[in-house]
Amino acid sequence: MNETNHSRVTEFVLLGLSNSQELQPFLFVIFSLLYLAILLGNFLIILTVTTDSHLHTPMYFLLANLSFVDICVASFATPKMIADFLVEQKTISFDACLAQIFFVHLFTGSEMVLLVSMAYDRYVAICKPLHYMTIMSHRVCIILVLISWLVGFIHTTSQLAFTINLPFCGPNQVDSFFCDLPLVTKLACIDTYVVSLLIVADSGFLSMSSFLLLVVSYTVILITVRKRSSASMAKARSTLTAHVTVVTLFFGPCIFIYVWPFSSYSVDKVLAVFYTIFTPILNPIIYTLRNKEMKAAMLKLKSRYLKFGQVSAAIRNVLFLETK
Repeated sequence: MNETNHSRVTEFVLLGLSNSQELQPFLFVIFSLLYLAILLGNFLIILTVTTDSHLHTPMYFLLANLSFVDICVASFATPKMIADFLVEQKTISFDACLAQIFFVHLFTGSEMVLLVSMAYDRYVAICKPLHYMTIMSHRVCIILVLISWLVGFIHTTSQLAFTINLPFCGPNQVDSFFCDLPLVTKLACIDTYVVSLLIVADSGFLSMSSFLLLVVSYTVILITVRKRSSASMAKARSTLTAHVTVVTLFFGPCIFIYVWPFSSYSVDKVLAVFYTIFTPILNPIIYTLRNKEMKAAMLKLKSRYLKFGQVSAAIRNVLFLETK
């Protein structure tokens, strides 16, 4: 009995999205395509912003950083989930499980603060347009990005502190496709009621405070836009709609999972897929479809690379003819 009590869990079993073996190949193909789309879409935004001088503005600098964070959010667990579709026993080591917990809270915490920074950027641009470039200097933008990562790091460190010393000596099945902190803590050999409350309080404070800041910011912006019915505000409305849509898609699942205490595991699993897969894939679509500058820059990038490809093909043909 004592030997059992002191034995330590060295790995966890991930139950994944579905127990059906027939669905595994189908899910493998679907999520592989979705993950590829996330990488291509977000890398395209980063490439477009960095190569087009017209997009070297605070808004697009923050957007490129959001795309980078979205790639990170999608990558901390998705490759493992895709690989697990091909195996029957879905296991993860204890250290790898802690690493997933660390990275999910680092990336999602950073994204929350980054979305607040993007709201502040739109507030300054719309409400204080004459002082925009002075307030949102390149130095300020870098500081905002660094703050987002710092807050994410503090948040994930505090979350991990609740878990790292918990004794795991019995059940080791996690009913998800990654090590979700609330599910892992429930497997500990001691009563985790207080720890669970602290985890919810920590995540809830960051989620709700960020969400309230965003609501206040966008409310002030909307009031300003309604007062100014000029043609110049049409672009602001379009950009604002994209920002509000992204905020709603990201914060909805996060708040539901960590603040609403009565959600079931199956609902949590669906919402986890939503913010780790669908939000990162929807962000590039939302920002590009509603943004004429981004679409124009992408077309320019496409034509540039097509011309480069045509020139390269012509050079290869000439070299081939010369060798003949």
